[in-house]
Amino acid sequence: MKTIGFIGLGTMGMPMAVNLLKSGYTVYGYNRTAAKREQLKALGALEAATPAEAARQADVIFTNVSNDDALLEVVYGPGGILEGSRPGLTVIDCSTVSPATSQRIAEELKAQQAFFLDAPVTGSKPAAESGTLVFMVGGEEAVYEENLDLFEVLGSKCLYMGDSGSGSYAKLAHNTIVGINAIGLMEGFSIAAKAGLSPEKFLEIVTAGGANSRQAELKGNKIIQRDFSNQFSTALMLKDLLLAQKLTAGFQLPAPLLHAATSIFQMGLAKGLGDQDLSSVIQCYEDWMKLTITPSGERTAPADKERRGANRISLGIKLHLSVYQWEQEGSFSGQNIEGILHDLSESGLQISSAFPLAQDMFVVIHFPKEADLPPITGKIIRIDSREGEFRYGCMLSGLPPYTRIKLEQYIKRHEG
Repeated sequence: MKTIGFIGLGTMGMPMAVNLLKSGYTVYGYNRTAAKREQLKALGALEAATPAEAARQADVIFTNVSNDDALLEVVYGPGGILEGSRPGLTVIDCSTVSPATSQRIAEELKAQQAFFLDAPVTGSKPAAESGTLVFMVGGEEAVYEENLDLFEVLGSKCLYMGDSGSGSYAKLAHNTIVGINAIGLMEGFSIAAKAGLSPEKFLEIVTAGGANSRQAELKGNKIIQRDFSNQFSTALMLKDLLLAQKLTAGFQLPAPLLHAATSIFQMGLAKGLGDQDLSSVIQCYEDWMKLTITPSGERTAPADKERRGANRISLGIKLHLSVYQWEQEGSFSGQNIEGILHDLSESGLQISSAFPLAQDMFVVIHFPKEADLPPITGKIIRIDSREGEFRYGCMLSGLPPYTRIKLEQYIKRHEG
């Protein structure tokens, strides 16, 4: 049997290496964290001190690391695979990296009469544990066929996609769909929760109907149970979407859904959810809708929102409002007036001014420079006259989530 080196014993790599051990292969394990090496060693593996040592001992090296930089370090860095490479060695990379990185390493190994397959996987941690991963493979077809026995141990399906880089292209296209589907699931959950529906019953509808997806099956109950233990992290999902954005930019291909999903995962990262499962990004939606999805279907509001709802604090922030009126075809007239921001509600702002405005009129709201906020458009939906002062309820339509977050943060600082 082939001797295997396995580099990268993380969420995916560890169970993959364990499955190779269970199938009788000799495995040399390497991970930057010594505890991971010891964990695999306790299960019967041999320990490699460096990737170079693993390459010297093995017929086939598997790599499964977090990103392009980590893979390049494993291959080219001190004690890297290239130091231990020899003619006939095969390196199979299961990481999700850019096609350019895969192609670069393939050429470098080819010059040393060694081989490289880019073979990223889909299926996340449960599939890695059960040996039901799906591989998408790029590289020389003969090398792919020589290693089918290994793919069959680790996965339930393996597809040869073409020349070097083809597997990486396939994975980024695939994970574009994963990210978009995940955000679609979260938005659907948010609508249902806001309407007061049972999340359990709603998920049952989703999985039985046309909205079903692997994301619904894998992440639906994690969202309801608030189990954000990591199967596939927010940080890795964002990394893959950013790589896909680079591809679409190079292809000059518009990808509006990809960009929207990427933005929301970036918000999740900024919220501190990078190491949690990607399903944790539902917490961004919970912030926006001011309630939490719970197993019982009960809805709770974040503490700071409850406080402001109970104690309507007058903020007293001075604003400038631009008011525009239609005069004739292609022509507007406008003026700037002063106003005061009193409160932020779920759908808009409460503003006062001495200047009379009409219902359904649109205004552009300019915040103080310190707020670092762009002008925001609001529609007057409520008017209350109070002794020479007018109180206006302004609905904010089409406000980007990122701007909403910045607005809430600014108001929170002002309250403090």
